[in-house]
Amino acid sequence: AVTIGVLAAGKMKVNDAIGYIVAQCLGGIFGAAILYLIVSGRPGFSMPEWGLGSNGWGEGYLGNYNLLSAFVIEAFMTFLFLFVILGTTSKFGNGAMAGLAIGVTLMLIHLVAIPVTGTSVNPARSLGPAIFAGGKALAQLWLFFVAPVIGAIIAALVWRFGFEKEKA
Repeated sequence: AVTIGVLAAGKMKVNDAIGYIVAQCLGGIFGAAILYLIVSGRPGFSMPEWGLGSNGWGEGYLGNYNLLSAFVIEAFMTFLFLFVILGTTSKFGNGAMAGLAIGVTLMLIHLVAIPVTGTSVNPARSLGPAIFAGGKALAQLWLFFVAPVIGAIIAALVWRFGFEKEKA
């Protein structure tokens, strides 16, 4: 989602974005595969409904939040995350502090969103676990692609047309 947002903000070329997205998705799947190999080695292992840290919502998932709550928190938190990234890495930001600001923002996003959806804000992060867990995790995966991408595109447009101006 961040890659698509950075692309929408005009800060990345399409070919580079495609390469990043493919690599991120493969990395998410590879990471989930490693996790699966580890946890499946336990005697009596059975994949839970939302296993391997899969994202989700609704009855039986963490706080039992509904679809609207899940969609809004994923879109808004991705908006916030990308906005901080664009702001701190811009000519107006402080490059020396960008990593800290981005990291603290992501930590706070997780603290707020984990009870609702398990926190995605990154489709590639959601893809791998859902593939291995299957079931509801896979059926609900669409939200963790659509909501973060919408949030990222809105943040990119707000930044590009509302904040990225020459200093007066």
